[in-house]
Amino acid sequence: MLASLLTIIGLAYLGFCLMLFFLQERFIYFPLPTIEATPAVINLPFSKTTLVTEDNLALSAWFVPAEKPKGAILFCHGNGGNISHRLDSLRIFHALGYSTLIFDYRGYGESEGTPNEAGTYLDARAAWRHLTENLGFAPQEIVLFGRSLGAAVAADLATQVSPAGLIVESSFTSAPDLAGELFPLLPARWLCRYRYDTLRSLAEISCPMLVVHSPDDEIIPFAHGKKLYAAAHAPKQFLEIRGDHNSGFLVSETLYRDTLADFLQTTTKNPLYLKQLPETSP
Repeated sequence: MLASLLTIIGLAYLGFCLMLFFLQERFIYFPLPTIEATPAVINLPFSKTTLVTEDNLALSAWFVPAEKPKGAILFCHGNGGNISHRLDSLRIFHALGYSTLIFDYRGYGESEGTPNEAGTYLDARAAWRHLTENLGFAPQEIVLFGRSLGAAVAADLATQVSPAGLIVESSFTSAPDLAGELFPLLPARWLCRYRYDTLRSLAEISCPMLVVHSPDDEIIPFAHGKKLYAAAHAPKQFLEIRGDHNSGFLVSETLYRDTLADFLQTTTKNPLYLKQLPETSP
């Protein structure tokens, strides 16, 4: 009787491990196809554009121009929803005087394809090409912004191009690290086929970085933000906000906006000031 019970438990455990291995995309990507609103609902000007990736997929994107832009933000969003769920961030960047290009990864919103790690990296590269080649922004005018999974995508892009700066918000050190913490009773770290190794990317990047994280984050532990900051090269800053994973930047909006304003200005307007960018610690 006991042997049979243990066998059943063992088979169930093995079955769940196999499910986690072969179906892990369902634990990583949560795209929504419906565009629920556009920047027009908050009175922001925008143009809808189509990006074409190196593997010939069409991605949906919005360009939100500032009247007299101080620079541009390339926005890599998180693993859920689509670009229509990021209007608050677009509002903040626009108020700070920066144009923003935000895009949906393959399989998100109105973009073609199915999401995967290599594909999301290609998607970000397509956005960079559009900003530099079609919209005419110089690399030193562009700051890469990534929230949650998007920070891993933005960090990977920063290892290939030369942006003015990089903002890493509410992100993890790597997908295996986070999987191991989310599923402590499973060999999730070894089962994880996705890397999204933000930590390794940051170690390779020389541009100024701002790491943002909240100790109240219920999805990605605060310790991940501290480790990312430690891996980053100077000049770098750390901003501790309050609030949960999805609302921290709104809960701490005044501090958040002021810190971003300073970081963006010193990185895009006066490159000579970069050597003097104050290093802060978490």
